Amino acid sequence: MNIKHPKTTLRRQAGITLVEVMIAMLLGVLLMGGALQIFSSSRQSYRVHDAVSRMQESGRMALELISRDARMADFWGCLNDGSEVVNNLKTTGVGFIDFAAGGIGGTEGDAGEPDTLILRGGINSGLDLEPPYGPQASAVLKVAKGNGLAQDDIVLAGDCSAADIFQISNANPNGSGNLVHNTGAASPGNHNASNPGCPGANAHCLSKIYGSDATVFAVQELVYTVGNGSEGQPALFRNGLEFLDGVEDLQVLYGEDTDGSGVANYYVSANQVADMEAVISIRFAVVARSYDDNLTGGIAQNYSVLGTNVVAADNRLRQVYTSTVTIRNRL
Repeated sequence: MNIKHPKTTLRRQAGITLVEVMIAMLLGVLLMGGALQIFSSSRQSYRVHDAVSRMQESGRMALELISRDARMADFWGCLNDGSEVVNNLKTTGVGFIDFAAGGIGGTEGDAGEPDTLILRGGINSGLDLEPPYGPQASAVLKVAKGNGLAQDDIVLAGDCSAADIFQISNANPNGSGNLVHNTGAASPGNHNASNPGCPGANAHCLSKIYGSDATVFAVQELVYTVGNGSEGQPALFRNGLEFLDGVEDLQVLYGEDTDGSGVANYYVSANQVADMEAVISIRFAVVARSYDDNLTGGIAQNYSVLGTNVVAADNRLRQVYTSTVTIRNRL
């Protein structure tokens, strides 16, 4: 009979050694480190992709909105020359719009600061004027009912030889079809003592009697600026209202046509434009940036905005979106 030695049995039932435990722990640490590295890389990659997606959304939307408004700037109906438009808004009223300054304007920002872009002109397809027409000092013009206009809207009434801008002073012009241009209770109100049709007259007077060939358009002034948004991030503002966050900079160059060829001879900043009326196109750049400040791996990003090289002061990602837009109503 074969009897196993007790010492041999005990030796075979012994646990792992300390060396084996340490090797296993080392292998576990290495595997855990690899897993953490993969997780960290995946997380950073996700954050970068998410930031790029947000920047693309903001940049493309800014290009679309500004381009659309710029194309339609300086529209005064069939009147080609905006200088022929008579502005009957009260100059001392809050909210006065200087349409005589033309359809295109802007200011150059200080070094490294955003520019301001100003676009003025008529909008929508226009409403035909209806009888009765005149007399010249009449305080009311007639258009079709259901016109979508409201009290205090600023409109342009004109034909191909002249036009007048005034603020609607009566309630419910949409339901009545009446566009009254009394002084008005809201700013800026109407008053033009130097109106060429009847100098010294009150707000009732327009520069001429408009007939069946006249059209009424809503008019507007759009001011694009960049400032701090409600979330503490830079944002693009339109007439003082924040509508697109994540936009850090707006730079604008103006293309002047100096020889009447219909092509811009050069592009310059607002403070170098010789004649804003000769501007037939604008070139603008929008800089969108990420919310997070640790996406570049500690390396400051370099980028170019309309030919100017910029070195970022932080570790945020930035993308530059550029477009050149022709002012259709000046061709």
